[in-house]
Formats: sequence, C-alpha cells, structure tokens
Amino acid sequence: MEENLTFIEGAEQPLSMHPKKFALWLFIVSVVMVFAGMTSAYIVRQGEGNWLEFDLPNIFWYTSGIIVLSSISLQWAYSSAKKDSFNNLKIGLLITLVLGIAFLVGQWYSWEALVAEDVYFVGNPSGSFMYVFTGLHAIHLISGVIFLIIVLISALRNEIHSQKLAQLEMCVTFWHFLGGLWLYLFMFLLLNH
Repeated sequence: MEENLTFIEGAEQPLSMHPKKFALWLFIVSVVMVFAGMTSAYIVRQGEGNWLEFDLPNIFWYTSGIIVLSSISLQWAYSSAKKDSFNNLKIGLLITLVLGIAFLVGQWYSWEALVAEDVYFVGNPSGSFMYVFTGLHAIHLISGVIFLIIVLISALRNEIHSQKLAQLEMCVTFWHFLGGLWLYLFMFLLLNH
C-alpha cells in the first residue's frame, strides 16, 4: 500500500492547456496557413507577368504604427490586471479598442487611396491580392475588436483580476497575433511590390 502512495505522489503532471486557449491556437495556426498560402500564391502569380505596378498607400505606415501602439496598450492592460490595477486595466482596454477601430478606419482609407490610383478588386491580379490581403486581415481584426469589447465588458464588471486572467490572456494572444500578421503582410508587400 505504501508503495502505491509513493508511486502516485511521484507521478508526473500531464501537459495541459485550457481548452479555449487550445482552440484559439488551432485557429491561429489555420490563419497562418491561409496567409502563407496567399503570400505564396502572390509570388507565383507575380512571376507570371501581367502585373500592375502601383504605390502602396502611405496610410499603411500609419496603420502599422497604430497596430503596434494597440499591442503596447493591451500589454499594459494585461500587466495591470496581473497587479489588480483595475482602472489601468480598463483604460488600457479602452485605448486598445479605440486604436483597433482607428486601424480599421485607416484600412478603409487605404482602399480609397487604391481606388484613387485606379487599383480595383476586379481587374489586375495585383490589385485583387491587395484587397484580399487587407480585407481578410480586416475581417480578423473586426473579430479582435469584438473580442476586445467582450473583455472590456468583463473588466467593467470586475470579472478580470489577477486570479482570473484566461479570457484576457486569450484576447492578448489573439491581438498580438493580429498585429504581427499585419506587420508581416506590410513588410511582405513592401519587399515584393
């Protein structure tokens, strides 16, 4: 009997992850695969010729700065939650939400800039790729903004604190991923345009 107790006490804990976090990571991996496929298709199609050359909208520089600032503000909110600094948590989430919406508005203006250059969704494949890249990213960012609103509501209800961070951690992970994805797309377009 004593041997069994020793064996049970010495048993290793299996690696585990919160099921919702695991689902989030599966979703992130699938999005990475989609964008990796799309950027590969871009390079292949560009090499075939009949490729319209145009300048990237300057607003991409601003939206890139906005997305970086939004990641910083969300990380500050997360650090504040770990310290149970509820006001800073709420302020950080609100700043991130406003910056996320500003990013989406900036993307809309980037489409207007493309139209002003006579670059349309239908027509040359280079324009189509531009709209698909930015549009698909915008759809994911809209889901991130919705997630931020849900987390902000939880924070306003004081449901997020140092002992209950799973929802916020998932939001932070997803938001940082979206920021990194945008920076990847922007750098990719700068280098391959």
